[in-house]
Amino acid sequence: MSMETALRQLSQQEQLNFLLTNRIPRHALTRLMGWYSRIESPLLARASMALWQLFADDLHLEEAEKQRFTSLHDCFTRRLKPGMRDIDRRAGVLASPCDAIVGECGPVAGTTVFQAKGFPYEIGDLIPDAGLRETYRDGCYATLRLKSSMYHRFHAPLDCTVSEVRYISGDTWNVNPVALKRIENLYCRNERAVVPLHTPGAAGSVCLVPVAAVLVASMRFHALPEVLDLQYRGPNRIPCSARYAKGEEMGYFQHGSTIIVFATANYALAEGIAPGQTIRMGQALMRDSSLTDPSTAAPVSQES
Repeated sequence: MSMETALRQLSQQEQLNFLLTNRIPRHALTRLMGWYSRIESPLLARASMALWQLFADDLHLEEAEKQRFTSLHDCFTRRLKPGMRDIDRRAGVLASPCDAIVGECGPVAGTTVFQAKGFPYEIGDLIPDAGLRETYRDGCYATLRLKSSMYHRFHAPLDCTVSEVRYISGDTWNVNPVALKRIENLYCRNERAVVPLHTPGAAGSVCLVPVAAVLVASMRFHALPEVLDLQYRGPNRIPCSARYAKGEEMGYFQHGSTIIVFATANYALAEGIAPGQTIRMGQALMRDSSLTDPSTAAPVSQES
């Protein structure tokens, strides 16, 4: 097969992927998937998972806390066996909040970041808060894409408190690379939450922006009484009071999606972090560059 033929076939596959996952009634399909995934039937769950594995050959359940699931939702939101992830607890290290494929990342150019090469967007369009936009001016960011087959729970990247979650209703475009190269300001269009993390005594600050997508559009925060999804009709600014140690679970997506991590200018990407890399929850994502030697302590295993 010639290179030209291979590239043409790849382009056709990407176009088909885009059409099948975006040129559809996205909200209706997402609601349908939400209903279907919660049907309590171990037999249906096994059949659905077998079909799922035909399209996601990297669905590995050997790390899961349990091996039998009562529904697809039960599988999507599975917990890991204790100790399956190492948490980098060195001072000044910001750990990855989730398992993911690293997308665009690096220094923030003023208030501009990228969803894909040639597709910039403004922090203010993603986070409609002037104060937070200025907080992360010239800071550091990393885009973390959770594939549908991955572990879907997200964790605190550092010791922190959360006093508020800001919910922004939106669309449910697919957030895979095919769509990111075609739809401008995609993350700024989709349903998302803004979670500022307060870190008393630490330099700078960090903010998580979980972004929902087609078939997902549902985020569960343990600090909130309600699920944030297409049915949510409550206030957009939701007060809460929660304290987390680094690595402690904060919530989960119902399927694959994206978390964008913003940090102030004293942070830089950890060594080796680059687009396309697979990262595990707890692995060093950023480091406080104002500290010449954050710590010599080795990462330790997740306790729960």
